[in-house]
Amino acid sequence: MPHSAPPTRHVFVYGTLRRGGRNDIARFDPPPRFVAEASIRGTLYDLGSYPGAVLGGDGMLAGEVYAIAPALEARLDLLEEVQPDGSGEYIKRDVRVRVGEVEIDCLVYEIHPACIAGRCVIASGNWFDRAPPFS
Repeated sequence: MPHSAPPTRHVFVYGTLRRGGRNDIARFDPPPRFVAEASIRGTLYDLGSYPGAVLGGDGMLAGEVYAIAPALEARLDLLEEVQPDGSGEYIKRDVRVRVGEVEIDCLVYEIHPACIAGRCVIASGNWFDRAPPFS
């Protein structure tokens, strides 16, 4: 009996993993498949060289949805310092994301609440719209 492929997993990225970002997800292996630009509810925080998002609330986060393989998800978990007990820098969440006329279940990396104390909110919800750092 032939092996069936694992179900496609989707990820919503909102920071350095977006196209043109320092960690552009397209450079990872196995390569992801771009699905669409999208937005979800949340608040975006400036953590210096990367952002963190707290999901929910009235704000909107700009991002992109990609279809990914399990091997890429494992690599993203390492990059985002996810820990099984929820103590890592980011926590994996499953969120329904509207893409056109459909909703897709997406993995989203939410910043651990302990990491945002004293951090500035990026009001636009778009990592690429943040103010440049001042010297």
